[in-house]
Amino acid sequence: MRTLKFIIIALLFSLSLSANAQTSKAHRGDVKDGYNFWFYTPEEEGRDVHRPLLVFLHGASLCGNNLDRVKKYGPMDALKYGQIIDSYILAPQNPGGSWQPRKIMNLIEWAEKNYNVDSSRIYVYGMSLGGYGTLDMCATYPDRIACGMALCGGATVKDLSGLSRIPMWIVHGTADRAVPVSASDRVVEAIKATGDSSRLIYDRMPGIDHGRPARIFYMKQTYDWLFSHSLNDEGRPINRDFNITNEKMKNAYQDIKNNSKGIEAYE
Repeated sequence: MRTLKFIIIALLFSLSLSANAQTSKAHRGDVKDGYNFWFYTPEEEGRDVHRPLLVFLHGASLCGNNLDRVKKYGPMDALKYGQIIDSYILAPQNPGGSWQPRKIMNLIEWAEKNYNVDSSRIYVYGMSLGGYGTLDMCATYPDRIACGMALCGGATVKDLSGLSRIPMWIVHGTADRAVPVSASDRVVEAIKATGDSSRLIYDRMPGIDHGRPARIFYMKQTYDWLFSHSLNDEGRPINRDFNITNEKMKNAYQDIKNNSKGIEAYE
């Protein structure tokens, strides 16, 4: 009986992988002055449902011309493990160098043209180089992005004043040797210098290295937090009902297991 249970779980997991593969499409050269990208549509409701758009920006290790690398970590990988993300997902691949906000916006506008995207609920998050891209993107287009989450990154654009107008969650470990925590400190200082840091959450996490924040992509509360914001919110306040701790990051994969409908039903 125990063996049968494991067989059923394995079969459901396999079917989940297959279903996600059917709803994730690779796009190469489809957007002028853009990036190659993956586009994910939740299968259960079809493409005609008005829904949010989540933009994932990867780190430097996934740069190149092999789109499959973008699935190594982040939301595309979380989907394979059973995480439920009820939104369109746009996951571009950077061939190298800094992320360019205008190119990312060209992809977003492609998605708005071709899918029923809720333009008041567009979200950007990323890690490392993608954290830089997230902050650059949100600083450049604060009136187009509902909120952003930047993990162990920084910023390259000169004008960061726009970040004070958008709900922004920044996470960086003090033991990060790849991108020093000072990179996020400078962004936070720039936001505070505007005189309005009311839409900022900054988790400066003692002893956390560069890799640990990647687990945030696998936590259900990450998506609950992101999707709780809208451009239509009066005053655009930030939701402070969630928190990220080292313990929660440690348990991120268990979090997926507990919230996966397919596996949970047999446990």
